[in-house]
Amino acid sequence: MTEMMMDLQKAYDSIKDKIPFTPDVALVLGSGLGGFAEHIEDKVYIPYNEIDGFPVSTVVGHAGTFVCGHIGDVKIVAMQGRVHYYEGYSMDKVVMPIRIMKLMGAKTLILTNAAGGMNFDFVPGDLMMITDHITSFVPSPLIGKNIEELGTRFPDMSHVYDADLQNIMKETASKLNIELKQGVYLQTTGPNYETPAEINMYRSLGADAVGMSTACEAMAAMHMGMRIAGVSCITNLAAGMNKTPLNHKEVGDTANMIADKFTALIKNFIINIK
Repeated sequence: MTEMMMDLQKAYDSIKDKIPFTPDVALVLGSGLGGFAEHIEDKVYIPYNEIDGFPVSTVVGHAGTFVCGHIGDVKIVAMQGRVHYYEGYSMDKVVMPIRIMKLMGAKTLILTNAAGGMNFDFVPGDLMMITDHITSFVPSPLIGKNIEELGTRFPDMSHVYDADLQNIMKETASKLNIELKQGVYLQTTGPNYETPAEINMYRSLGADAVGMSTACEAMAAMHMGMRIAGVSCITNLAAGMNKTPLNHKEVGDTANMIADKFTALIKNFIINIK
């Protein structure tokens, strides 16, 4: 067993007696989206700072807590706040929560985030289903000695975002009369926002939304064989697309504005997952 796997097992062992069941679904709630956790039934909270060796979120709007409970008949573990590479954590630590949720037993992962829209057809308040991602601007979480207990040395990334889950999400949105955009998500390191020139470059690469999380988590989850779905809340237009300077408050304000739409989509999507 590698040292990294021993660290994961030690962290899991420190909380496994607090987990009331084997979760079916793992959910990561992005910036401003943590309020969704209030809709989880029969909640059990596990603060990150109570987990042995676990990274703790330092960003406003990220509570830093696992929430275990039910959405309908589906057993779920949710991250109410994530950790980011820009906070100074190694990429191993950034994806540690994803690996812990897999050790809990979750086979399906739903990733959510607040993102800047780069597609000219997007407006703040849109929801975008992630169909693919670009991770070339951040280090891979798989660098270093492979953890054989988790997955293969050279995992295929041809279909990171599960096609069946995408179909379920589209059907769910349609039944709820929620407009659901689709697109490619690109991750940068942050914490600075991008320059207009960088946004033009990312757009030329085929990206529709940009953020500072998510894709590295999806890569780690794919390595472990999880089914993955992703949703970006477009909270602002990217640099150079309007005259207003970018700020984190705008992210939170827009996330709050679309909370009901986001909650309805994710809640019903979870219930509809087979």
